[in-house]
This record gives sequence, C-alpha cells and structure tokens, in this order.
Amino acid sequence: MKKMNTLKSLILILTAFAGLHAQSKVGTTAVPFLGISVGPRATAMGSAFTAMTSDATSIYYNPGSFVQNPKSQVYVAHTDWLVNTSLNWAGLSFKLNPSNAIGISVTQLNYGEDERVTTVTQPEGTGEKWGASDLCAALSYSRLLTDRFSIGGSVKYIQQTIWNEHATAFALDVGLLFVTQFNDMRLGMSISNFGTDMQMEGKDLLKQVDLDPETIGHNETIVSRLKTETWPLPLLFRVGLAMDIFSMGQTKLTLAADALRPSDNTEIINTGAELGLAKMVFFRAGYKSLLRKESEEGLTFGAGFRVNVPNMMVMDIDYTWADFGLFETIQMFAVGIQF
Repeated sequence: MKKMNTLKSLILILTAFAGLHAQSKVGTTAVPFLGISVGPRATAMGSAFTAMTSDATSIYYNPGSFVQNPKSQVYVAHTDWLVNTSLNWAGLSFKLNPSNAIGISVTQLNYGEDERVTTVTQPEGTGEKWGASDLCAALSYSRLLTDRFSIGGSVKYIQQTIWNEHATAFALDVGLLFVTQFNDMRLGMSISNFGTDMQMEGKDLLKQVDLDPETIGHNETIVSRLKTETWPLPLLFRVGLAMDIFSMGQTKLTLAADALRPSDNTEIINTGAELGLAKMVFFRAGYKSLLRKESEEGLTFGAGFRVNVPNMMVMDIDYTWADFGLFETIQMFAVGIQF
C-alpha cells in the first residue's frame, strides 16, 4: 500500500506541474530545439519513447527510466536537421550499482555560419561571419525504488547564441517508470524543462545615449543597455506505454505510444513499433504528431544493428529516415557502446 500511495502521489505531482502552462499559446516560448526528438532509435519509433529503457537517449525522454537499462552505455547521435542545420546529441548512462545510475548528456543545434554581416554603411557586407547555435547540458540521476518502480531527474543548463548575443537558463526534468504485472507492460511519465525564463543580452545591446540633447556640458555618451523581452522555456509533459506483445526465443516485437502535451503547441500522440531478430537486427517504424492538424511530421522508419565486440562490449549502430512534409525528409545516424 505504501508503494502504491507513493506512485499515486508522484503521478499527482507531475499532473499538477503539467497544468502550470496550460494556457500558453502556440509559438510563445524560447529554445524550441528542446522539443526536437533525439536518437534514431527513438525517432524511428515515432518518438514514443517515454516508457522505453534500452539506450542512453531515455535520459532525454524520461530520466526516471534509464536505471532499468541493465548495462551502461555511451551513445552519440547526429541528425541532418532542417534547412542545412545539424542536431548533435551525446550521452552517457552509467550504472553505479543495480539500483542507481547517473547520466550526462549534451544537445547541440548548429545553425552554421553566414558570411554576410551587413551594416547601414556597408549593405553589401563587411566580410565578417556570424553564426547561431543552441546548447543544452544535463546531469541526470535515476534510482530503482523497487524491482518495478524507478524515478529520476535531470538538472539542465541551456544556452542560446546568435552572433554577439546570448541567453541562458536552468531547468529541471522529472520522470518515473512503472513496470506493471500485466505482461510487464511499462508506464512512463515525465515533465521536461521546468525552469527559468530566457532573456537575450550582449554587447550589441549596449548603446550610447544623450539623455538631454538640448543641454550642453553634460556627458553625452552615457552607455545604456537595450532591454529585451523574457521568454519561458517549452514545458513538455509526456505519458507513455510500452509492451512486448510477442516474444519467442530471440525474436521480439515491442509496441509503444506516447501522449505529449507541450506548453507551446497542441497535444499530440506518437506511436511506434520495434521488431528485434536474433538480438542483432532491428526494424522500427512509427508515426509522429497524430491529432495535430498543421504538423509536417508523420511516418518514420529505421533500422539498427548490434555487434558483439571483444572485452564484453556491445556496439549499436542505428539509422532513421523520417518524413517532414514540406521540408521533405530528415536522416539520423548514431553509434552506441554498451559495457
């Protein structure tokens, strides 16, 4: 009864937090890159990964789940994202013991560089280059409270940079995973990016101002700072289910579904499936952003290969292709090492 009361309390807490930004409108938050799916395995399954535990990217989807992965893993993923940008994710999930695990992860969205820095007096360009990038670094902890119930959380540092200006924020992720007694069906819940607002600052916002141009003899070059608006982080609330509906020998079929409620857009449902053959070859498919009328996302497909290497290590190689409507397609690649 105590375990059930604890589970109910955590579910109520997560639900209460999810409602804090329920009135937010579409496109009214900063750093939207925090909502981009990471990892080709998860993306191939339509990003329905809140209740999955098999690779280090579960740190991103649900920090309460990665302790249930039986091994430690290093995982590095690259995504050819929209309009010649690139998304990179690297993470480590490390088992301290059977009941405790820590994780470290870094997400970076690189917009590239543009050679045309223009001014009023040099409209054709100064020869300088300007660039922009987004960064999120997270430190995570996950603990197994019982053989079926685990919780965890992440502390995140977030930075957004465009040329000489930048904004920073700190955020928390909280999650839990419960393995039911019905065919070991897994129930996962998480809330992401509960943190401080972001506000741009930098040297280009410093301007010299004459407070009283009609008066002579005072300081006419007082330095002032242009004040920019503050913007909240995109709060994400996820609930997910996953279950192995067929398992015979070394062949296994897993189905998963997530309900996602973001603070800066409408609710969606993600669905996915994974077929594993001989614990070496994996085929995945999914559909992302169901119920969202104006979404460009849709079908996702992917495959993975697992190779046993010396010194008791296992190497995973994953690839994903995803449809993105008017933006055509995106591709993801990743390599992971379990130890």
